[in-house]
Amino acid sequence: MVVDQSFLKVKKYFLLIIFFLLFTSNGYSNNYKFTKIIDLDEPWGSSFINNEEIIITEKKGKIKIVNFISKEVTEVKHNLNFLEAGQGGLLDIIYQDNTLWISYSEDRGDSKTSTSIAKAQLNKLELNFKNIFQANPPIDSGYHFGSRLVIKDDYIYASAGERGQGMIAQDPTKHPGSIIRIHTDGRIPKDNPKFTGEPDWLPEIYQIGVRNPQGLTLSDYDGKIYLSNHGARGGDWFGEAKKGENYGWKILGWGGKNYSGIPIGPKWKPGFTKAIQYWVPSIATSAITIYKGDEFKEWNGHALVTSLKDKSLRKLIFNDLTNVKEDLIFRNNIGRIRDIQVHPVNGKIYFLANNSLWLMEKS
Repeated sequence: MVVDQSFLKVKKYFLLIIFFLLFTSNGYSNNYKFTKIIDLDEPWGSSFINNEEIIITEKKGKIKIVNFISKEVTEVKHNLNFLEAGQGGLLDIIYQDNTLWISYSEDRGDSKTSTSIAKAQLNKLELNFKNIFQANPPIDSGYHFGSRLVIKDDYIYASAGERGQGMIAQDPTKHPGSIIRIHTDGRIPKDNPKFTGEPDWLPEIYQIGVRNPQGLTLSDYDGKIYLSNHGARGGDWFGEAKKGENYGWKILGWGGKNYSGIPIGPKWKPGFTKAIQYWVPSIATSAITIYKGDEFKEWNGHALVTSLKDKSLRKLIFNDLTNVKEDLIFRNNIGRIRDIQVHPVNGKIYFLANNSLWLMEKS
């Protein structure tokens, strides 16, 4: 049998094209190298405590310090009165100046929990946390705790989810469904909305109308706080935290629908905070950061948005809000992404994804 060599060349060419399209359609890029550092059990939040160690929460209740050079793992005892309930457990953690702050689902009795914040001095053997905030009222629900933490100056900002209660996010006499702003020791800032034009608001509330905000970050470039938020069936978004304003949940649906398929409300309307970027259908936005570093210096000042459902990393160029540009960096390389951290010295990126700690660097 004589084989037509030109036919074989054409066949090989088309196979290469198909191979390329399959990988690029999944966000594959050979520009990045991914390294799994260590396996974990439902990791949720992380924070660098020095140039070689990162402290990590696991939703089920453990706090671990990982040396990503030696891969040594130290489990740290703690005294948090938490309840792992659905999406709740140990959530975000942030380190600064030998001090830790943590958000968690606090056990308030009778199956009720709240998104709470506690503070402790760093001790690698045992952490003695003391509460500085509780989201009230406590609710019997395993849904939508939020919850990320950001420090700016002497303030800590926190996102508190609406616990699946919908319109509670429009009630400023209740904490769920809002952005919280307190001093790092728990004191109430005297310039929060309650004292500057919104007397009916609880004193800790900075902004209302959010659903399940699992991303929160400070930009070193403009000093602003940014957040990401889960919609329902669609309506995820990225936007700025703005004092005294309202993102509109559950009056607005941000382009999404109820899980029953019934439309929720308009994407946006005047009188409410408008997000910078929306995703319909949902990508299940999780953690975010505004990149600053040397490894990917061409990304400096751009937002990096991670996702759970879409298993992707997306980059937003948003210096011109009339022309926001979105790039898909990768998809399906490391699984569902829960958290993202940029190394403070070299700018390499660390992810909590697929029950593991991952490193991303240029290949």
